[in-house]
Amino acid sequence: MVYHIVMWNFKKDIPKEQKPELMASMAEHLKSLVGKVPGLLTVDFVAEPISSSTHEIALVTTMEKAEDVAVYGSHPAHVAVADTYVRPYVCDRACLDYEPR
Repeated sequence: MVYHIVMWNFKKDIPKEQKPELMASMAEHLKSLVGKVPGLLTVDFVAEPISSSTHEIALVTTMEKAEDVAVYGSHPAHVAVADTYVRPYVCDRACLDYEPR
């Protein structure tokens, strides 16, 4: 199994009042990718990190194998969700992929 973790901050011009709605939409659409993208096993969306965090939101996914990260990244369903519901609103992306030992 492989973990694919992505973290973001909201762009500075996103009003605080809009963030809960955006996070709910991101979570809904990202979670909908399970069963559509080969190798994608689970999706968890972190919308309430603790105060020591450096990023506002995160995506934690599990995949069957390392090669599935590239499949996920280029899959049309993922690209559509990312381009519509995530990328227009976020910045400061950080990513970590790993296989537990």
